[in-house]
Formats: sequence, structure tokens, C-alpha cells
Amino acid sequence: MQRVAVEDLTIRPFHLLDKEWALLVAGKERPNPMTVSWGGFGTLWNRPVATVYVRPTRFTFGLLAEEPHFTLNFVPDMLRPALELCGRVSGRDSDKWSAAGIVPEPSSTVPVPRVAGARLALECRVLASVDLDPGRFLDPAILPLYPRGDFHRAFLGEVLAVWAAE
Repeated sequence: MQRVAVEDLTIRPFHLLDKEWALLVAGKERPNPMTVSWGGFGTLWNRPVATVYVRPTRFTFGLLAEEPHFTLNFVPDMLRPALELCGRVSGRDSDKWSAAGIVPEPSSTVPVPRVAGARLALECRVLASVDLDPGRFLDPAILPLYPRGDFHRAFLGEVLAVWAAE
């Protein structure tokens, strides 16, 4: 992996998150990888930002509240089983790193590790978080996606470093 300037990054953001998914890693003391497919990239407050959405029922939610940093890791196809496992197993009571066959590696700018072998990794510092308010949903088709009322929180992370496979 080599560090690249965020402005030199060329990605297909809708395909990348929706079709390929990513491993969001949060937590300094006991980092936890969680599969995400909802998010976005852009510029906010004159900074490069990656946005991720996490439900309050997820173990990762509390980790983000304790340590406001995360990494967003896009892994090669051979690690697709790790994405599937980290999307269905909770890290509350298990070591998803071992179960998924993935390895943490130190980040350069944040206290949260990246995923070794990722083809693209973003190191992010949370600038703000915003709770989704169902009272502001304009499309009635959204509400049934929350049968338990566990509405996502958006975590807006400044991208501090980008690592890409050569």
C-alpha cells in the first residue's frame, strides 16, 4: 500500500459502497470491523469527508462514541467472506478479526487500525455526527426499513489519509 493524496483518488462511489461494501473499523482498545454499504464521499466544511451510517444497536456505535476515529477499508474479492461474516456477527461477544481471517495493521494518523490487505483504506477523524430523524423523512417507503426504530446515526469523518494498493 502506498499513501496517496485524497485529491488524486478516483473511485466509483456508488458501486464501491453499494456493490463491494467496506469494513468500517472503530475502537481503540478493542477495535471492531463492521461491514457497511451505506455511506458517501464529498467535501464538507472545506475538507474531504467520508460519511458512514451506524445503527445505535450495533457494537460499533458505542466504539465510535468512545473514540471519534475510524478507518474505512475496501478489501479484494478474495476477502468477500470476511465482509459477509463481519456484517452478520456482532463483535460484542466475539473476535471478528480471527473469525473472518483478517488482520489489523496500524494506521498512520488515527489510533484505529486499518485492515491488512485492503486495496483502499481511508483514515478518518469524526467531525460531527447526526441522528436520522424519522419526522424528517419525506418518502414514506423509508420508515418500514426501521421496524425496530433503530434509526441510523451519520458519522461525518474528515479523511486524514488515503492508502491504496499499488
